[in-house]
Amino acid sequence: MPEKNSRLAARRAVLERNADWMRDYMKSFYNEDKEIQHAMLMKEAHTGRVKEIIRDLAVHLGLSEEDVALAEIMGLLHDVGRFRQFTVYRTFKDHLSEDHAAAGLKLMEDNRLLDGLFPWEQSLVRFAVEWHNKKEIAPAPDACHLGYAKMLRDADKLDIYHVLEPFLPSKDGSGVSPNFIEKFVEGVQCDYTMSGTEDDRKLVRLMWVYDVYFAWTLQRIEERGYIKALIRCLPKGEKVELGIARLLEYERKKLAEKDDAGFRSSHECENIEGM
Repeated sequence: MPEKNSRLAARRAVLERNADWMRDYMKSFYNEDKEIQHAMLMKEAHTGRVKEIIRDLAVHLGLSEEDVALAEIMGLLHDVGRFRQFTVYRTFKDHLSEDHAAAGLKLMEDNRLLDGLFPWEQSLVRFAVEWHNKKEIAPAPDACHLGYAKMLRDADKLDIYHVLEPFLPSKDGSGVSPNFIEKFVEGVQCDYTMSGTEDDRKLVRLMWVYDVYFAWTLQRIEERGYIKALIRCLPKGEKVELGIARLLEYERKKLAEKDDAGFRSSHECENIEGM
């Protein structure tokens, strides 16, 4: 028990220290330029919500207090690379600027944000942050690396649905690109970097459903009406209807699944070779 309490105290200390650092860091980007300031406040709020969401998800999955604290650290730091990105490039699109996860990892290293965690704990945080924004997670060294990465991706997606909801009515009259429609019908993820229209971007967001790992997350996406709102904003068409039917059937089956983090404790990867 003393060792467990000590590990919990250490992780909470890192969490509290980073919360203070993040608060000051985010405020350092406040700007008289209204566009930049709006983006900074939006990402600041997103950061706080993702931290809360991943904590709630970790509790739902039955993780220990110390593992919940580690999840919160990941949620707090996952978008640390976003603030400089938008200030410099005026966009949050990684393919038009820089990989914000990679930039975040560098910031974490340069500012020693993970000091106080054991190397294997740092590895868990870095892996989750590195892969939270990619199309898919790279092969993970073990079940707890994969589990935390899934948790962070789910928490991030759940809040991005919220962040992007005000932009749903936007239309440019171009409809959905033919290749995106075909992928939608097949239930295959679309590459957002190839999206060319407003409706393409809505379809990409709708198909994130296929990349949600936990029924808990999908249930909240459904309860908040994000899926129905996206469907209402799509153009009509036979293939669009086929894609919607496939997606709703997938959702029905996914919601019936029992959630499992895939690991019992982060200590399972404590003795990984090279950690």
